[in-house]
Amino acid sequence: MHSMKELTVKNNDSGQRLDRFIGKAVPLLPESLLQKYIRLKRIKLNGKGAKRDTRLAAGDVLQLYINDEFFEKPREENSYLKVGTPRLTIVYEDENILLLDKKPGVLCHSAGTWDYNTLIANVQAYMAQKGEWKPKEENSFAPALCNRIDRNTGGIVIAAKNAEALRILNEKIRDREIEKFYLCAVSGRPRPASGRLENYLFKDAKKNQVFIKDKPEPGCKTAVTEYRVLGRKGQLSLVECRLLTGRTHQIRAQMAHAGWPLLGDGKYGRERFNKDFGENGQALYSYRLRFEFPTDAGVLEYLRGKEFRVERVDFAEKNFGVTELDFE
Repeated sequence: MHSMKELTVKNNDSGQRLDRFIGKAVPLLPESLLQKYIRLKRIKLNGKGAKRDTRLAAGDVLQLYINDEFFEKPREENSYLKVGTPRLTIVYEDENILLLDKKPGVLCHSAGTWDYNTLIANVQAYMAQKGEWKPKEENSFAPALCNRIDRNTGGIVIAAKNAEALRILNEKIRDREIEKFYLCAVSGRPRPASGRLENYLFKDAKKNQVFIKDKPEPGCKTAVTEYRVLGRKGQLSLVECRLLTGRTHQIRAQMAHAGWPLLGDGKYGRERFNKDFGENGQALYSYRLRFEFPTDAGVLEYLRGKEFRVERVDFAEKNFGVTELDFE
């Protein structure tokens, strides 16, 4: 639905360009649509079409023939509206789920401030623009992410397209029926070349940091990681890790505690070492997952035993020359 809305330019805004003024007044309107609506005269200045770089004067009246939803107050729930062209790397898609290769630096959800560059906003925009999700009709369900990955870690994030898929996936994740494998680049040579790290992990939520203890202490949780070395080059080793527990920063903290900190890790790593390699942001990627599903999976039964992996991992390519992520 669109109706006409009028905005009057105040003294403070006089001298501003038309497109800049609208961009601030209607923050949910994507840049591409804003320019298009000015061209199509769905945005008028004093009743007439105007160029986007027209300078506004106090007292000017703008007529906006724009869908009502763009005038809502920006929130996490409607940030998908602002996404003009969704930016997603899709690993797999069907009518129930999406597997996305989240790149390092991208947030899964907004962190406090309003942000539309998040993975969830792009997923919802992608589905809304395809017509697969009709936000106006479905008050109860919005496409949702089933797992999160830290901002600077890359990897596969599962999105559910409907309520039933979300319910099943959340249950399977809780019951550890989905296997996740991570690739990381570490300093040094893990010995033995494959093994299991088992410690106790204490989380300091205020510092957003965890501490590893070798003996159980109050407030600690068990952390178990299996690892195997896949390759070596100079001072670096390429390692695959499998999480048997899912604690905050588990791989980063456990590897560092064992003496093999992750390359580029500013929190648990070695600053000097990271500088030498010019890496910032931990070399960690959730690169493959397998739907084990030993118990009934309802409408997702067809995924049982299926495995998916991302196409490339930058740090594996750059530091080890690995282009095929097919390790046996």
